[in-house]
Amino acid sequence: MRKLLLAAVLGVLTSAATGCIIPGYSGDPTRRVQELIHTSENERLILDEWERMWLLDQPDHCTPYRTHGGII
Repeated sequence: MRKLLLAAVLGVLTSAATGCIIPGYSGDPTRRVQELIHTSENERLILDEWERMWLLDQPDHCTPYRTHGGII
């Protein structure tokens, strides 16, 4: 019983480390290349999304020099 349980646990751990049973991309090389390009383009645009989310892509309204701010 102990060997069977150990074999089952080892089998689950091994199968989890080998990847998904269903392939994520097509078997056709032409279609697979299109899918991989689409995926890599989406990952490349993550930086732009991050800057947009934190408003880092907005212009800076701070002046490069100090202003008095009062009436002179």
